[in-house]
Amino acid sequence: MKLSNSRFTFGVLLLMLMLHISSFSQSKKQQELEERRRELQREIQQIGSLLFEGKKEQKSVVSVVEDLNFKIKVRKNLIGITNQQTNLLTREINSNQTKISKLREKLKALKTDYAKMIVKSYKSRADQSKLMFLLSSTNFQQAYKRLQYIKQYANYQKLQAELIKTETTKMQQLNSALVIQKKNKQALIDANKTAKSILDKERVQQESLIKEIKNNLSQFTAQIKTKQRESNKIDKEIKKIIQAAIAASNKKAGKSTTRKVFSLTPEQKVLAANFTSNKGKLPWPVTNGVVKLRYGNNPSPIDPSLTIKSNGVRIATSKGGQVRAVFEGVVQGIMTPKNGNNTIMIRHGNYITIYKNLSKFYVNKGDTVTTKQAIGEVITNKASGESILSFGIYKDSSTQDPSTWIYRL
Repeated sequence: MKLSNSRFTFGVLLLMLMLHISSFSQSKKQQELEERRRELQREIQQIGSLLFEGKKEQKSVVSVVEDLNFKIKVRKNLIGITNQQTNLLTREINSNQTKISKLREKLKALKTDYAKMIVKSYKSRADQSKLMFLLSSTNFQQAYKRLQYIKQYANYQKLQAELIKTETTKMQQLNSALVIQKKNKQALIDANKTAKSILDKERVQQESLIKEIKNNLSQFTAQIKTKQRESNKIDKEIKKIIQAAIAASNKKAGKSTTRKVFSLTPEQKVLAANFTSNKGKLPWPVTNGVVKLRYGNNPSPIDPSLTIKSNGVRIATSKGGQVRAVFEGVVQGIMTPKNGNNTIMIRHGNYITIYKNLSKFYVNKGDTVTTKQAIGEVITNKASGESILSFGIYKDSSTQDPSTWIYRL
């Protein structure tokens, strides 16, 4: 009886533990999805305020299509995340319904078993019956075993009563959770319907603009190619400055000037190590912004045959938005090309961060800067009304993907 009782208790505890772990895992995943959904909602709001509000009259068709394509992409991600949440909730609801059904069956069996025990206890309720049960033993050992049996039986009754109470509470909690989950699921379904309705309108607008562009595709393609050439030219100048700085560091250290990596002083090694240890945790170079163009090769939304190469990211921010250093370091150089893509380069050991498209500088070459220190302002394009910061990271003379370095970029 004792062994059976222990196995039963262990089985119940193991089942409860497994259900708790499964529930915790699903809850954590749901929280992660909800956090990501809210991030995308905030991003869409920022896109609206930074790229669309009050600027439609000024923008070129190309800019509008690029921004609209970007907005559609983010909204698709939002719909996808919401679908994941809905599917997860559906699985949780089905799981809870199954648990409730099993609990009902279990409670029914427990109550039936408990009722039988109560009836049996009632029939042998007199203390005299228990005493006679003990006195009728043939020897002391049998009497001891019968006494133990009486105690175990009484404990088993208590355990059954507690189990019924626990399982009843658990079922009530599951029923309450089920009601909330169904409400949350309906709210997500309604939110997705709204998002899909807006997406359909944006797609119609996009298709209309694409038709307009196709009539003068060669003209718009030429504009994109011109912008790419200008960007490539500035990137080459940046690389030249970095290579010159690498050569100077090696010359000072008495090493070959043809080396492609910096020779670092002990202080610069510490700075580079600190920069590396903050990978994925560096602050944004602006306080308010959305990433309009990612690192690497990006297909053009205007002409699919064209690829826009980016050595960094382009971040749309507010008009007159301040640019800040993402980490402590020394201003390596300042570029002021004729096309207005003014650039600040900050060195962090063997890492260099690039801040392009500035209208004002708050620092000079050789200045020491701190993390989040304002170093300038983003220029606002008069034709489009947009304020775009181009931001990049180099390790020695090789470009890095900023999204792996900047927190939630």
